[in-house]
Amino acid sequence: MRLASFAHNGTDLIGFEIDGRLYDLNSALKAAGQDLSYPTMIALIEDGDRGREAAQAALRHVEVDPGSVAGIPAAEVRWHPPVRKPYKICGIAMNNSASDARKISAPDHPLFFLKPASSLVGHNEPIIVKDHFGSVHPEPELAVIIAKDCKDVAVEDAMDYVFGYSILNDMTGNGMRAEDMVHYYALYPSKENPDVVEKREQHLSYTARYKGTDTFGPMGPYLVTKDDVPDPHVLDVRAWHKDEIIAEDSTAYYTYSVPEIIAFVTRYHTLWAGDVISMGTAFRPSAGGKRSLHLANITKLGGPVSVEISGLGRLENPVEKR
Repeated sequence: MRLASFAHNGTDLIGFEIDGRLYDLNSALKAAGQDLSYPTMIALIEDGDRGREAAQAALRHVEVDPGSVAGIPAAEVRWHPPVRKPYKICGIAMNNSASDARKISAPDHPLFFLKPASSLVGHNEPIIVKDHFGSVHPEPELAVIIAKDCKDVAVEDAMDYVFGYSILNDMTGNGMRAEDMVHYYALYPSKENPDVVEKREQHLSYTARYKGTDTFGPMGPYLVTKDDVPDPHVLDVRAWHKDEIIAEDSTAYYTYSVPEIIAFVTRYHTLWAGDVISMGTAFRPSAGGKRSLHLANITKLGGPVSVEISGLGRLENPVEKR
């Protein structure tokens, strides 16, 4: 089932897609005799099995009787991110075997950071850049949407907590990352004497600006439910800058799988229904040896940028310079 959040004639809706047309979920539920309604995608997700079964019944009703609910051509809507205001977006860092050769030192567990919900924009909505941002480039990623609240999840149980999948373009401001880099002495208890403080040389940079700036999280167009994605680890991923393909990859190359990531994140953070995990960048250059996505500096070169993941659709966003 391909779910979406969108606006039509000034009204915000959630719905589903059939053959290029979008259908208001609440109108379809009413037509199907379901005494339920959902104002947001998170409300639908939070309703668990009942919400999912009701949405499937509404979809089946429209498939059998398409005239019972007015379909909206996809070209006529304004797209929102499928989940508009998730409580958390967990971005997984360097989760691709192609990253291994670039690691000077790294831990033997996943790395993750948080993006704010305010960074999200929908399909066809502009990514805003400004000269003082410096270099900004796309990062095509598989997004995992959490089905229900969870903490300390075992790897073998983790897929029970997945509601579905989407596309997230984790825009990254290398210019701001460099500006916010700190080389300093951190203070730690001495290994030899814990009552003594010692200095250790470190490098760090915080993600708030270079990952979390407004519009740095294009997401969508759809939330595809888990039942329509039998294996999230065999999906082809492609990214374009303008008309040039800049990445051609697969989720098969993720260092850590979806269950492993959910298990690790929930050791530290409780995940809530509707939360998003962005699984890491698919950045292998295309077989033709064209430009790396790291050279697609949209601050200088403009857009659009787009990402396609097999079975999930194509997310495209123009670039607006301000």
